[in-house]
Amino acid sequence: MNFLRNRLVVLGLVLLATLLLYLLLPSIRQGSMEPSLEAQRIGMMSTPAIPTINVSIRTGQLPGDPPLFFREALPIDGAGRQILPRLQVVLLHGQAFTSKTWEELGTMALLATHGYQALAMDLPGYGKSPDSEALKTDQNRVDLISRFMESLGIRAPVLLSPSMSGHYSIPFLIKNNAQLHGFIPIAPVGTRSYTPQQYQSIPTPTLIVYGALDTNLGAQSHKNLIQLPHHFVLRLEGARHACYMDKPREFHQGLIDFLSKLK
Repeated sequence: MNFLRNRLVVLGLVLLATLLLYLLLPSIRQGSMEPSLEAQRIGMMSTPAIPTINVSIRTGQLPGDPPLFFREALPIDGAGRQILPRLQVVLLHGQAFTSKTWEELGTMALLATHGYQALAMDLPGYGKSPDSEALKTDQNRVDLISRFMESLGIRAPVLLSPSMSGHYSIPFLIKNNAQLHGFIPIAPVGTRSYTPQQYQSIPTPTLIVYGALDTNLGAQSHKNLIQLPHHFVLRLEGARHACYMDKPREFHQGLIDFLSKLK
C-alpha cells in the first residue's frame, strides 16, 4: 500500500513538473531571444551618425547711398567651430533673384563648411536694398562694389556674378582686377562692351559658367570671356540661363573645385 502511494506521489510530481515546464516555456523562449535583440540595438547605436552642421547666416545693412543689405556666412570646421577664412567670396545675383537665393540654394552654407567666408549682397533696387539715382555710370557701380568690400573688410575676394550683375562685375573686373583673387561670371551681361586686348591684359583666374541651353547670354559671354588668359570653363549640360538653379550639384562641385585651385 505504501509502495502504491509513493508511486502515485512521484507520478503527480512528474505531471506537475511537466505542466510547469509547458507554462514557462514561452517565457524561457522570449528570454533567450532578448540578448540578440539588445545586441542589435547596441549595434545600431554604435554606428556613427552623419554629422549635421548648422551654418548661421547673419544679415546686416551698410549705410550710404544706397544702403546695402547683405548676408554673411562665416567659415567653420567639421565640428562647427569658426575658423579663419581660406578666401572671401562675394556673391552678386541676377535680375530675378536676391542674396537670399544663395542662402536657399545652400551655396553660402557650402562655402562656409569648406572654409570660405561668403558675403552676398542685395544689389540696389532688389531685395532689401533700395534703388538709387546715383548708379548711372559704370564708375558709379564700380565704386559701389568697392564701398561694399571696404566697409566689410573684404580683401582680394573671389567675385561671383550671374546675369544682370554683370553691369557691376564686368566694369569692376576691367578697372579693379588687381583687387580680385578670382572671378566667376555666370552668363553675365555687358561682356560685349570691351575689346579682346582689354580682356587679354587681365591676369585674374576666372571660372566661366554657363548653361548649355543658354544660347543667348550664356553663349555670348562665353565667346567674349574666353579671351581672358587664365580661364576655366564650366558648361552645365541640360541647364538654362540660371544654370546654377537647374544644376545646383554640378555647379557647387565646379565652384569648390575652382576655389581649391586658387592660391
